Amino acid sequence: FGNQFKAMKDLQEVLKKEKYKKIHFKVSKTQHLLIKASINGVTGNFILDTGASNSCVGFDNVDFFNLTAGKSKTKAAGAGATGMFTQLAKNNDLKIGRWKTDGFHLIIFDMTHVNLALQQYKAKPLHGIIGADVLLEGKAIIDYYNHCLYLK
Repeated sequence: FGNQFKAMKDLQEVLKKEKYKKIHFKVSKTQHLLIKASINGVTGNFILDTGASNSCVGFDNVDFFNLTAGKSKTKAAGAGATGMFTQLAKNNDLKIGRWKTDGFHLIIFDMTHVNLALQQYKAKPLHGIIGADVLLEGKAIIDYYNHCLYLK
């Protein structure tokens, strides 16, 4: 066990030298990874979802995050729903911990079914989902054991 701990410390040092930013996440009762993120300077609660191709927010949070919703050709699918209407919000500032990107595009869709499912477990509603688009752009490394996300 001591060697595993040393290896984790070594990994953290290597990632720090490589300019990765360390961001803590929580694991919910429903086994979702929960992370805080800011869009256009407004902080919200998100699921960190490696299986979601795009990051998105709910229609009910467009004003909250100061988004400009435009047309989207994308139909959303996931969590038991398919063919859902979406909109697109272009050129937003996204910040997760000390990592940030600008000119970021977000999908806007109806997250009611997601939040209703969470509500059954008495979990807090979410503003959106951080998906693979962010993870790829940030060259993400997820340390599940220590509940840390590293983005470059």
